[in-house]
Amino acid sequence: MRRLRAYLVALLLLVFALWYSGRLLVVDDPQKSDVIVILAGDTDRRPQRGFDLLAQGMAKHLLLDVPAAGRFYGSTEIDLAQHWLQTLPNADAMSVCPTTGLSTKAETMDVSRCLSNRGWHNVLIVTSDFHTRRALSTFRRELPAYRCSIAASLN
Repeated sequence: MRRLRAYLVALLLLVFALWYSGRLLVVDDPQKSDVIVILAGDTDRRPQRGFDLLAQGMAKHLLLDVPAAGRFYGSTEIDLAQHWLQTLPNADAMSVCPTTGLSTKAETMDVSRCLSNRGWHNVLIVTSDFHTRRALSTFRRELPAYRCSIAASLN
């Protein structure tokens, strides 16, 4: 009987841990900032979350990270992204940040170049929900001169 009770307690703890473990990975705490940075990777949900935050007044400018090497049907991803941004409301408050890095750390260095000499100190990062904790940690470690917060886009 004792053994059965121990197994049941262990099983309940395992179920509880599995149920809540994903919530420990997701951080969604956007703070009012100078700029919103949408990390590269998703071209649908992340940008939409960033546009919504910009419309809510969470920042005055938005940077869209776009892979510099990407090409589609004879056009670069950067050209396509810039053209797309110009069709949106608040187009004057949005720009493309070319990225060459293939990791979050490398992308952070690309973003650093886009942020430099702009007078921005507070950065709101937008990324996929499962990537929030790692991205926020990387940005804070690699760019200590900036105050970073994060917003999750649901995948």
